[in-house]
Amino acid sequence: MAFGWIDAQAEQRRRAGLVRTLRPRPADSPLLDLASNDYLGLAHHPEVVEGAAVAARTWGGGSTGSRLVTGTTELHTELERELAAFCGFEAALVFSSGYAANLAAVTALAPHGSLIVSDAGNHASLIDGCRLARGTTQVVGHADPEAVGKALRTHAGPAVVVSDTVFSVDGDAAPLDALAAACREHGAGLVVDDAHGLGVLGDGGRGALHAAGLAGADDVVATVTLSKSLGSQGGAVLGPARVIDHLVNAARTFIFDTGLAPAAAGAALAALRLLRREPQRAARARAVAGDLHARLTAAGLDAVRPDAAVVSVRAPSPEGAVRWAADCRTAGLAVGCFRPPSVPDGVSRLRLTARADLTEVQLDGAVRVIGGTRP
Repeated sequence: MAFGWIDAQAEQRRRAGLVRTLRPRPADSPLLDLASNDYLGLAHHPEVVEGAAVAARTWGGGSTGSRLVTGTTELHTELERELAAFCGFEAALVFSSGYAANLAAVTALAPHGSLIVSDAGNHASLIDGCRLARGTTQVVGHADPEAVGKALRTHAGPAVVVSDTVFSVDGDAAPLDALAAACREHGAGLVVDDAHGLGVLGDGGRGALHAAGLAGADDVVATVTLSKSLGSQGGAVLGPARVIDHLVNAARTFIFDTGLAPAAAGAALAALRLLRREPQRAARARAVAGDLHARLTAAGLDAVRPDAAVVSVRAPSPEGAVRWAADCRTAGLAVGCFRPPSVPDGVSRLRLTARADLTEVQLDGAVRVIGGTRP
């Protein structure tokens, strides 16, 4: 029978407690949201929503084609110009998603004969980029610059080191200074995904690379998403102009994909301008994360100290994590639930988002629910 193997895999997932389901949410959900990546609380901000609406009315519902045909509007180039300037890079290229941006950066910058050194904790999009690239990938221990340097010493040709800046599971930060030093010692490029750093880290939310003094360097490339701090959708690659020109000509997820919808570009641009005008939002997100972590640990929960806006709480098992998240939802709180294979260390977690717009009352209520429903 065609696809008969699917039933066996479904049964294996059920027995392991790893079944995933979609939960459509209403527009007026009564749940307190600690599950989304809306770090600055901008997804529903009137200026961001109006930016999307104006762009849709002006440019239509879709971009109508790939970026190299009809999918590049003046709005796209405006967003790229302002995003690059804000983050401190020479140029930017917008994609339909952060996933597509990561695939583009890794595959186009790791040709045949090159070495890719990839952190064991990297996001799935970076991992898939490594799998699709023509270079050879060597996975090294999590946040281990010495292992990166050792891997680079074994290769005489072109090389690139690939890492998240803030890892999506525990919210811990990569040692960017040490990674950059290892790359420069061996003439390698550094490609980092700043999806969880943009809008949260750096001066006014300019990102982890800006904070580390690496933004704009000719051997550093960053990818970002527009769907987290900027409350929209899409992604971008930031870097030297010659790297961006290369992606336009070589990145398959740019050449063959339909351009980002104008509404998403308009929303992201409005959010970027709002963040530039209100830089305190970034500091507020970090402060909320620290406060949430302190409250959770005071309640006796095993929470990981955050380096940005992600706070994770260890769960006893995959089944326990699922039940815990479901009980939180029943009590009015939406939290993320990470289980294998989404977590590289096999430890299931609740994943919480410390949004800049959360109040003291909401934080109190969230910690009370999480502590009161623990397995």
